[in-house]
This record gives sequence, structure tokens and C-alpha cells, in this order.
Amino acid sequence: MISPEQLRRYPFFAGLTADHLRGIAMIAQEVSYPAQSLIFKEGEEACCLYVLVSGEVELLYSGGNEGKIADAYVGSIVQGEVFGISTMVGPFLLTASARSEGPVETIQIEAAGLRAMCEVDHGLGYILMQHLAQALALRLHECRVQLAACKPA
Repeated sequence: MISPEQLRRYPFFAGLTADHLRGIAMIAQEVSYPAQSLIFKEGEEACCLYVLVSGEVELLYSGGNEGKIADAYVGSIVQGEVFGISTMVGPFLLTASARSEGPVETIQIEAAGLRAMCEVDHGLGYILMQHLAQALALRLHECRVQLAACKPA
């Protein structure tokens, strides 16, 4: 468990009530990773939503190891951002791997508990899904920029 005040620091939790923050804090914990640690692997069940407290995390894609792609860099997560978004979007399987660039500190929120809270309190679910949609839109924009950079002139 962490303090609800720790969550209040991050824009992802803006608009949540004190009760919402207390509930989420009850199913959250701080977890540290040394440099070059695999935080999660593409294709695995999404068990946690992560908030990056410090450090940098790379997102890597391999296409399920079915082709010639192997751990292609597809983006990075910086302090304050959420990752492991597949936690909230069925079928709840991770679509990329996450690796710490250097030492990182995270807040990990237990997925099943968070989804259950959203099922009971649709107001909480609505706010979190709005914030997840914003995070996904930003990632999509970053991917478009990467694709545009790859196109020959």
C-alpha cells in the first residue's frame, strides 16, 4: 500500500476523489528495478498498471516473435507517465515489452483490483478511461512520427 498523496502528484489521477485515491492506494505498491531490467514482456497477461516515478522505460515490440522483428524500439516512458495500459483494455494482454533504461522507481497498481473498482464505481472508470485514452492518443501520435521518419523522401 502507498499513500494516496503519492498518487495525487500525477496528472493521470487528476479529477479523482479522495475516496478514489484511497482505494487505488490500497492496491498499489512501490517497486524498483535496476538498469536493463525487463519489467514486463509482450504477450503476457497485464497484471499491473504502472506509473513511472523516476527513470526512463523503453517500450519494445517483437510482433510475438513470429517475424523478423526482435525488440524494436517503439517508444519511451518518462517520469509521471503510465504504462502497462493493456491492464484496462481487454483481452488484458501486453502489446509490448518494457525495459528499464537505467534504475527506475514505479508505482504498480494491481490490475484485477483496479478493474473491479471501476466496475463498481463507473465514475472512477470513466475518468480513468479518459486518461488512458489520452495516453493512447499520445503513443499513437509518437508512432506516426516514427513511421513518417522512416518513409523515403
